[in-house]
Amino acid sequence: MLVTLEGIDGSGKTTAWGALRETRDDGYTFTREPTDSWYGEAVLRSVRDDDADPLAEAFLYTADHAAHLSRTVRPALERGDVVVSDRYSDSRYAYQASPLDGVLDDPLDYVRRVHEPWTRPPDCTLYFDIDPEIAAERAGATNKFEQAAFLERVRENYEELIAAEPERFVRIDAEQPLDDVRERVEAVLDERVD
Repeated sequence: MLVTLEGIDGSGKTTAWGALRETRDDGYTFTREPTDSWYGEAVLRSVRDDDADPLAEAFLYTADHAAHLSRTVRPALERGDVVVSDRYSDSRYAYQASPLDGVLDDPLDYVRRVHEPWTRPPDCTLYFDIDPEIAAERAGATNKFEQAAFLERVRENYEELIAAEPERFVRIDAEQPLDDVRERVEAVLDERVD
């Protein structure tokens, strides 16, 4: 089973992912995107470049996702592990479609179609929902992807993805106290994995 944690920067999904790592070990593989490979390093270099070409950047993320699938996700699933990924393909769709608005007619659809022939769709996605202003404040607004206006567009893209596959997504109110969020995440994972 492939479980993904998604949400805009500052939503707390990485904190929840770290908490899950502390409570679950045997039979679980914890991973994330961007990866710690050279593909992921290229992605991070692009994130730090405010002038990065949005289409080139989208393909850097896509390359990192492809390597992640072949090196980590698919082997873990073949072993029978539950894979829990902090960010996955939905991040590609929601984040990379935003800067491509105006470059392509339907950027969200385009990025999804690029992935469709080869990606492995998640079985369950926990979506950490939060107001973009709060998220930007939490994230520190240190790069181009952590600005409130950008996060608002990304959130709209996530809402489109949720509307297209409501049975896959579980909305987590990320504005709740941390302990409540962790409790909800654990409960959802117990219910969906079992």
